[in-house]
Amino acid sequence: MTPAAAAPRLSDEQLLDFSGLVEDADSVELKLSVPERQQRSAVAALGLDPLDAQVRLVHFFDTPALDLERAGVVVRARRVQGKGDDSVVKLRPVVPSELPTGLRRSAGFFVEVDAMPGGYVCSASLKGRPKPPGVRETLLAGRPLHKLFSKEQRAFYAEHAPAGIALDELRMLGPIFVLKLKGVPEGFRRRLVVELWLYPDGARILELSTKCPPSEAFQVAGELRTYLVGCGLRPSAGQQTKTRKALEFFSRHPD
Repeated sequence: MTPAAAAPRLSDEQLLDFSGLVEDADSVELKLSVPERQQRSAVAALGLDPLDAQVRLVHFFDTPALDLERAGVVVRARRVQGKGDDSVVKLRPVVPSELPTGLRRSAGFFVEVDAMPGGYVCSASLKGRPKPPGVRETLLAGRPLHKLFSKEQRAFYAEHAPAGIALDELRMLGPIFVLKLKGVPEGFRRRLVVELWLYPDGARILELSTKCPPSEAFQVAGELRTYLVGCGLRPSAGQQTKTRKALEFFSRHPD
């Protein structure tokens, strides 16, 4: 078997940029996607019970040509087992220091740096909880999409979406079936999250992640890498992005 290519290292300039983004962010999420051939052994190595996984259905919304994705805007609504529904309008990449102060103070607004082997991105998310009847009923009944989003979310969307693309004109892409498992595995002092995204064509993305305060990003990144290598999981090139893969798949297979 050919060994996986090593993940590229960040340049000195990238490290400086990353440090600046992290300093002004609310949180850092460290991520690693696991190749399909290693996914079963990865879950076993972590000692987590798959039967503890939480079921999620994730609905994305965009144009058939993915105009929002190209503009760095993500519109999503989820149904989460045992937790109810939520919705989000996300913008990426962003520079935290350039965001309006009033928006940063909003209870539903969150700035996070996602870091993975060889790359990183800073995103700003405005989250909310749809009012009844909820995601499933709204979509089944063909109600206007804006019903799933708060006034503040709609304003955030209107400010950043490409001109002429109204929220109610977006097409649903999905849903995609997701299993989420979290716990503190033996030998690692932080909670680790495992997400398995199951695509309709049989493809899978298994992502491992942990969150930490910005001030601890470099320390936790080192600890996570050491732990995963000890489990036989080495960061490699070709890290996959869950959202982009889902959007591209459903834009090609709308039905």
